[in-house]
Amino acid sequence: MTSDPTKRFTERVDNYVKYRPGYPNEVIDFLQDECGLTEESIIADIGSGTGIFTKLLLDKGYIVYAIEPNLAMQQAAKQWLGSYENYTAVDAIAEATTLPHKSINLIVCAQAFHWFNDDRTRAEFKRILKDGSSAALIWNNRLTDTDDFSRAYENLLKNGSVDYNKVNHRNITDIDFKAFFKNGQYKQVNYQNAQVFDLDGLMGRAFSSSYVPPQNSEEGKKFRELLQAIFSKYNGGGKVSFQYQTEIYIGQV
Repeated sequence: MTSDPTKRFTERVDNYVKYRPGYPNEVIDFLQDECGLTEESIIADIGSGTGIFTKLLLDKGYIVYAIEPNLAMQQAAKQWLGSYENYTAVDAIAEATTLPHKSINLIVCAQAFHWFNDDRTRAEFKRILKDGSSAALIWNNRLTDTDDFSRAYENLLKNGSVDYNKVNHRNITDIDFKAFFKNGQYKQVNYQNAQVFDLDGLMGRAFSSSYVPPQNSEEGKKFRELLQAIFSKYNGGGKVSFQYQTEIYIGQV
């Protein structure tokens, strides 16, 4: 498996599009109120992936620059969102977005910041944000201890994945946020979110994750067998659920 974060999801785009969670409507409402967004606001969605969060912004009428270096993800997003006049896809990385100096009213990073948390990213965000504007770092944080299924799934990831413990976004802590945001000051808000899966959906959701072994590898086949056993043991009426806490960390950079 590649260690290059810009290429980790290339073979997982189909599952990513179909099975990754969306975001509660309250997230956009919060960003609108917190940042005073208007129809003229220009937003950079950095690490935009297949466009899950981008679409929420486009549907509200904002001008959105979707920064994404992975070609397969770019193509999936363009196929889905290309008809929006207010959508611009940008083939670039977070550390060098190519966007003009002080041109952006809000930066959002949805399920992405842990891949590019470093000083270069912070400097680039400061460069492109208009004075007084904010960056919002957003994750769907899967809750790992809500029921027997969630505990079994988490245990499988810890013991049967490639590098889950290393790349897990939960490794980002308050120390990282204080170093990133201006004067160490930021606001955090949380919302509840959930997905319900049958067996096929659970498989698709699992294999959308870059730390799960590729589906067709021997390790991937073993992972599938173990996951099927967990589903068989813990499903209710042929369904299991992922419970999330959607977390927003927002402040000036």
